Amino acid sequence: MTVKKKRILASTLFVLISFMCMAQVTPPPPGPSPAPGLPIDGGVLFGMIFALFYGVRKVMINNKR
Repeated sequence: MTVKKKRILASTLFVLISFMCMAQVTPPPPGPSPAPGLPIDGGVLFGMIFALFYGVRKVMINNKR
């Protein structure tokens, strides 16, 4: 393949890619954000408590060995 053919092929591919990018549908804008100052979800609190108990258990098991 000659250099001229490679340039033509590359140019054609760039043009086709730009047409495909323009054909993409843009997503709708995001909805309104929640009000500031909302409480932390219960799942996060449960996860933190579980992690604390799991960590204490691991430390106690490692200290017995």
